[in-house]
Amino acid sequence: MADRVHAFTDDVLAEHDAVALAALVRSGAVSPEEVARAAIVRAERVEPVLHAVELDCYERPRFAGERSGVWFGVPTFMKDNADVAGMPTRHGSLAFRPRPAARDDAYTRQFLSTGVTLLGKTRLPEFGLNPTTEFQNAEPTVNPWNPEYSVGGSSGGGAALVAAGVVPVAHGNDGGGSLRIPAACAGLVALKPSRFRHLDNSQARQLPIRLISEGVLTRTVRDTATYTAAAESYWRNPKLAPIGMVEGPADRQLRIGVLLGSGTGDEPDAETRAAVERAARLLDKAGHHVEELGVPFARRLADDFLLYWALLAHMAALTGKVLYGRTFDRAALDDLTKGLGRYHRERFVGSAGALYRLRRARQIYDRVFADYDLVLSPVTTHTVPPIGYLSPTVPADQLIDRLFRYAGYTPINNVTGSPAIALPMGLGSNGLPIGVMCSAAYGDERTLLEIGYLLEAENPFPRITADLRS
Repeated sequence: MADRVHAFTDDVLAEHDAVALAALVRSGAVSPEEVARAAIVRAERVEPVLHAVELDCYERPRFAGERSGVWFGVPTFMKDNADVAGMPTRHGSLAFRPRPAARDDAYTRQFLSTGVTLLGKTRLPEFGLNPTTEFQNAEPTVNPWNPEYSVGGSSGGGAALVAAGVVPVAHGNDGGGSLRIPAACAGLVALKPSRFRHLDNSQARQLPIRLISEGVLTRTVRDTATYTAAAESYWRNPKLAPIGMVEGPADRQLRIGVLLGSGTGDEPDAETRAAVERAARLLDKAGHHVEELGVPFARRLADDFLLYWALLAHMAALTGKVLYGRTFDRAALDDLTKGLGRYHRERFVGSAGALYRLRRARQIYDRVFADYDLVLSPVTTHTVPPIGYLSPTVPADQLIDRLFRYAGYTPINNVTGSPAIALPMGLGSNGLPIGVMCSAAYGDERTLLEIGYLLEAENPFPRITADLRS
């Protein structure tokens, strides 16, 4: 087994989460400059192996202009599909030459309002289309728990840096599992919020169905809860009930459905199933009512999502010069993007029907949550795949089938706009993390954070610096 790759050491960052680190900065024990320097040293130590950073600004970190943010002085990275003033946005693609962004995008401003120090941008697969951060003509971003394995995608660069201890928190976004899958691969926490919970970046506003939710990758539930409250204090959608600061489990009994079968018809592998069943036992022991739930959606809905995913790839190719500039060359797209484009062209007559059914899926989802407060499920159908299994160098038809089956659980939350949280649930026999997912009714992020605190307390999350096995 390959050695773990991490940057944790006896410096000012130590093993602090963002809340603890921000408290040190506020107390004057450390300065934002000291913290940034330590994070840069850590990044430079592990980057030759992880390949997680797309673009850095180490010589001129972007410090917060005001000290009022809850995470003032905490170092972080943005995912490289969000516009940051003065930095190019490459979207993981070599098909165009981007210019530096003229201004921060809307969500970028919301994220930076927490007071973080920006050190650069993280890698993602081309246009975020693949649930692994691998490339046609470049080194993959690898899993710090074992560099022979994927760290997931599309927010894989951020996941690698947080899991390896470079920074305690990193930005990511989720259009079909792109926060939750890398969180599961790297032993992290990731909350995919409800649609319209935050300000949308321009990329999300262009979609026929707004799949993309913004968020963060963290090592603790309290960091995720703190960020959620801070983002809400910057801007809150008045049509959604406020979340506020969630500080621990709730003292109430929940009705929890356990969903093992996936929307694609695939069953989880043995270790993934065991992780979900372990979480279910912990929830039952805590006094919640837990029962098995059948798959509520027809397999056709998963096919519809794949067709919509392929539509997005096709549109990126067709409108590239408009979206990304005159240098865009569709011939330079990777084989997955081209393969998804072909997939859509061969089935484009079904696009209208697919969009209609995807938009109606919320009705079925809401009926499930008339009977349950939460649904517990796997994040993916099987444990972390090795590097190469989901690579864009795999023949496109085979790769599309693999990624479709692997990501069998997460897309329904993007389709319906509902919230979900990925939480670590120990390590598999290969020494790599396994995550579980809880989904809730639209607008009910609070319950997800409360249950996250409970599972974290009852099943302490694995640490890359510890020799743990599930």
